[in-house]
Amino acid sequence: MATSHSPTAPKAAKRSAVRSLLRLWPYLRPVRARIGVAAVVAVAASLLSLVIPLVLKWLVDGPVADGDPGGVWLGALVVLVLGIAEALLFGLRRWLVARPLASVEASMRGALYARLQRLPITFHDRWASGQLLSRATTDLALIRLFFAFPMTFLFVNGVTILIGCVLLLAQDWVLGVVVLLPAVPLVIASSMFETRYSTVARRAQDQVGDLTTLVEESVLGIRVIKGFGRHRSQAETFRALAGRLRGTELRKARLLAWIWTIITLIPELAIGAALVLGSLRVADGGLSAGTLVAFLSLALALRWPVESIGFLLAISQDTATAADRFFEVMDEPEEDAGDAAARDRPAGGGRTDGGGLRFDNVVFRYPDAPADAPPVLAGVDLHIRPGETMALVGATGSGKTTLTALVPRLHEVSGGRVLLDGEDITAMDRERLRALVAVAFEEPTLFSATVAENVLMGAAEGAGEAELRRALEVAQAGFVHELPQGAATEVGEQGLSLSGGQRQRLALARAVVGRPSFLVLDDPLSALDVHTEALVEAALREVLRDTTALVVAHRPSTVLLADRVALLSGGRIAAVGTHQELLRESVEYAWLMSGAESADAAEAAGGVRTEGVR
Repeated sequence: MATSHSPTAPKAAKRSAVRSLLRLWPYLRPVRARIGVAAVVAVAASLLSLVIPLVLKWLVDGPVADGDPGGVWLGALVVLVLGIAEALLFGLRRWLVARPLASVEASMRGALYARLQRLPITFHDRWASGQLLSRATTDLALIRLFFAFPMTFLFVNGVTILIGCVLLLAQDWVLGVVVLLPAVPLVIASSMFETRYSTVARRAQDQVGDLTTLVEESVLGIRVIKGFGRHRSQAETFRALAGRLRGTELRKARLLAWIWTIITLIPELAIGAALVLGSLRVADGGLSAGTLVAFLSLALALRWPVESIGFLLAISQDTATAADRFFEVMDEPEEDAGDAAARDRPAGGGRTDGGGLRFDNVVFRYPDAPADAPPVLAGVDLHIRPGETMALVGATGSGKTTLTALVPRLHEVSGGRVLLDGEDITAMDRERLRALVAVAFEEPTLFSATVAENVLMGAAEGAGEAELRRALEVAQAGFVHELPQGAATEVGEQGLSLSGGQRQRLALARAVVGRPSFLVLDDPLSALDVHTEALVEAALREVLRDTTALVVAHRPSTVLLADRVALLSGGRIAAVGTHQELLRESVEYAWLMSGAESADAAEAAGGVRTEGVR
């Protein structure tokens, strides 16, 4: 069960939230004009709230003091108009940002998805799928929320507070100093909050990814969970992860309560002190009642911009963490990023004599393997001639699947070369390479799509009914015609509505539908009963005549599809020859095949079938 945090999670204390947020600018650039207009509109709306206290000053010191009812009605009308204008401007701001920010989120999600498709298999091996899913959903939604409100109001409130402070000092500098003096402790408290909150925010978002991974695995593995009666242990694991997330969220809530209390209490005390001092000065005649009303109204108008600092800082920290998590994926080098380095290896690139598929002194070790660990492949030399089918045999864990994954460059060789018709695959464009090479894996993967869409995924653009029919015939997948909508039937997530043998045959059909020049099959018949396997093999022989193929085999029946057999042992090719030759000359090969023959015999005798098992 993968519940680890992202492998590259940075330490929150060592990163700058501002720098993280600034990295989002390229995605905002296309809509910067509309965002800028929205910010100007929001500033205008906010400044209107500061005009109202000035109108109140005129109202109290003028019409109210002079007993002028007409002036009072005029002042009330002005205040009403200003309030309506402020509300309309804030509504206009919201309308201005709604559509462009939805497009920004969509473009970021599209960029993230495209990057995930181009990242190497080693990246996906290291990362839990739930961590990636949470970045594409929760984190991007949080970034859009920041663009829609906090980003604008960090600017708007900053301008409002600055102009408001100038107006306060202009009304009365003594009262202004009393109100503004608490700014120093507020800045210190905000700095402390930012440091602590960023750490907790990162932890919470990683824990959301862990929880997402567990839920995803539980849904996909529901048959295993129910089959082994593990629902209680899974529920316990879920409760434990949910409890950790709850504790982290409560920690965030305590930090928010702390900063909110400080940001609310200190300004309120300052306004109270200004009220008492101002009232005494009005009583002494040193200050007009209108000036005190205006000053207090201005101070109260600034209370929300000041109090919102904690809220805005919290969302900004959450967003900075979400941006970090987003760019952890976006910063990963794509598959093509390693091409130049691969071409520059001492073994060289370009063409060499001889066609077909050739492994030339191939070495491979996984990038995250310990430095002192032996390589999985330690100098593989193997030549599969044009039009030849080579069976690859070896003990479990010998590196057969790894070797086959090197051909379509799902992994990059650590040393040596892989050549197709004499051309180094690292010198080939990946799209061209993967058009030449088709693969079928031992564990077939189907998508939530129709049977036809799953199979034709392996064909060139424009392939249709004829290619589909031929591929289904080769794979002996006649069961498709008995499905409710035939080839138009949705197979469901992971194809779990089908049996293992049915899924494997559809994966084989996908591999052969495009008539590839090179075919790589990783034990493609392992889930078939012996009778279906024989039918598939008979049809597959016709396909193999027209292609160069490497077939990982565990059964003698699969080995017999091949012209020659290669034995992989100790990270090297230990022997190459026909099936009969290796049985005579290689003790290890004879031992492997004797076990396979015994298993085949037992299966045939027992009538074991995997067809129809759901």
